Amino acid sequence: MEEAAAWRSELDWDFEGSAALVRRFLDMQALNGYCLLAGDCPIGYAYIVLESNKGLIGDFYIAQEHSTPDNERLLLDTVVDAMTRSPAVRRIESQLMMLRWLRHETLPHPGFAHVVPRCFMRLDLESLGPLPPRRDIRNVTFDQWNERRQDEAAGLIPIAYRGHVDSEINDQYRSPAGARRFLANIIQYPGCGTFFQPASFMALDTTNGRLCGICLSSLVAFDVGHITQVCVVPALKGKGCGYELIRRSLDALIAAGCRAASLTVTASNTEAIALYERLGFRTVKKFSACVWEGF
Repeated sequence: MEEAAAWRSELDWDFEGSAALVRRFLDMQALNGYCLLAGDCPIGYAYIVLESNKGLIGDFYIAQEHSTPDNERLLLDTVVDAMTRSPAVRRIESQLMMLRWLRHETLPHPGFAHVVPRCFMRLDLESLGPLPPRRDIRNVTFDQWNERRQDEAAGLIPIAYRGHVDSEINDQYRSPAGARRFLANIIQYPGCGTFFQPASFMALDTTNGRLCGICLSSLVAFDVGHITQVCVVPALKGKGCGYELIRRSLDALIAAGCRAASLTVTASNTEAIALYERLGFRTVKKFSACVWEGF
């Protein structure tokens, strides 16, 4: 499968888990989408997921031989037009890692489109030196992720992302109910890799026992980890809590035999990028998160 090879070569990501999930939904006839044809030959595809009043473009790929601005625009136009005509859809979200040509001014319905540049960052764990632990964070202790804290984490996420640009591109960050769906998706489904509990951690406030930070990880290949979510309460931002959570996750990934780790971050989140770069992450790909709303 060409797309799987592209994810492997560009992102060091084994796409087979995601592809298997897509095939399963196709077999169940529970997946909507579109196929781009050259004659009778499929050369591209996109699938969509409808969630309440929101449409998600779950995947978008055009074969490299046929990857042109015109083909990309044709397929994306078709997908977005179909969703904007649906009376149930009020918002469309996408993070199109394999979109190669289109820019904001050439997106379908540009008057309703909001584009947020994002970075895919990678860290070579085999050359990573020891990361010093932070022992000076007052009233905070760290422990391995416990699924019994999942509902509490769903309450933490909208607090951590209130007013943050990431809540503009993912509306699940805005409410505990949305965050609960987000957590279920990354823990139960392989879209962001296979959830890896040994490299997932939480920060707890020692004064009241409440959750005050999380770092969740997955495996996107048998020897590559991915940080799927890291956030802390506003009072702890810049205090070293995020660093310590990620440090523990990276140590656990190394112990599990991983040779690399990755994460995604919004390009305007310069504070987070500075932290990731101090840890050794480097940007290897830039992509866009696109939202259509108000149509």
